[in-house]
Amino acid sequence: MVTFEAKILKRIRKFCAYQERSQKEVRDRLAAVGVKGEEAEEIIAKLIEEGFLNEERFAKLYAGGKFRLKKWGKIKIKTRLQQKGISTYCIKKALEEINDNDYIDTLRDLIIKKIEKGGYMDKTTLKNSLYMNLLAKGYESDLIKTIIEECLVSV
Repeated sequence: MVTFEAKILKRIRKFCAYQERSQKEVRDRLAAVGVKGEEAEEIIAKLIEEGFLNEERFAKLYAGGKFRLKKWGKIKIKTRLQQKGISTYCIKKALEEINDNDYIDTLRDLIIKKIEKGGYMDKTTLKNSLYMNLLAKGYESDLIKTIIEECLVSV
């Protein structure tokens, strides 16, 4: 006969195998099925031991995916990883995976696309719109200003 714990462990392994998960996501899933405290921690330890759960791997994949697919900046990625309970060390490692040249090229591409879209009366309105849009995407203020100026010179 299969025990409740074995059933839960099997379900959580499937949950982790489907896509990378943070420990917080696994804890939340366990809590949703009534597994909390010491029992939840034992299951998490087992998942880590078996390789189903790895915070650094999760952070790197999360950061890379959000950067490549959603074009998020490092500030937004860092904030979201913190919300997921990821350690400072793992966040640092994840952000190091983002190539600096790719990061600047992506920012530049976002700016150029918005400039090409047009529809702005003056450069001040355009700059402000670009700046606010890119801040919301999580890019660094100084970097945004520098690249905006660089791109507007060529327009």
